[in-house]
Amino acid sequence: MKTQKSIKQMICTATLTGVLAVGTLGVTSGISPVQTASAATTSKVTASDSQMALKTLNSFYKPALKGQFPGNASAFTVGKTTRNEVVKAFGKPDQAMKDSDGFDVYHAEMGNPGYAFNYKLTKIREMRYMGTSVERQTNIGGITMKMLLKNWYTPTSTTTIKNGKLKQTKVTYVRGAYQLEFIFNSSTELDHINLREKGV
Repeated sequence: MKTQKSIKQMICTATLTGVLAVGTLGVTSGISPVQTASAATTSKVTASDSQMALKTLNSFYKPALKGQFPGNASAFTVGKTTRNEVVKAFGKPDQAMKDSDGFDVYHAEMGNPGYAFNYKLTKIREMRYMGTSVERQTNIGGITMKMLLKNWYTPTSTTTIKNGKLKQTKVTYVRGAYQLEFIFNSSTELDHINLREKGV
């Protein structure tokens, strides 16, 4: 009886210590315990996740010919849609552009991907698709360079760009009058996708 009670106490103590440790990790690293648990479960990419990521990748192919993205931003066209139209549809940006090179940023929210828009003379010059933050591996987080090249074949160009201290690889495909740019942090980590007019 006494042994069972002390075993229960040890289990409770170990569980509480684990919860506190996860909570502390969240506080010190700026990641909430929910995000920490989510990050642990999202690191394993299943075959099903890869299929969903491939479906996401291929969903960009046809809309890019019209200067558009699939999904929530499908009503917006590069070079045509105005900032007022974007704000009317999406609301005020979470982070507003500070200068002509800046972007209006809309962060990803529960099931909705994040976007960023840069404007020239009030019309969209460039759109960025940042993907979802929840189950990212089924979205752009599951798109690798190998997957892109295998399914879309030879790109128009591949260049290395610097973003602060980070070196990124930009893989570009020309789609009609537009160009779709896949920005990779590494061969297995797609950061975001850009769409702009060709040669801009």
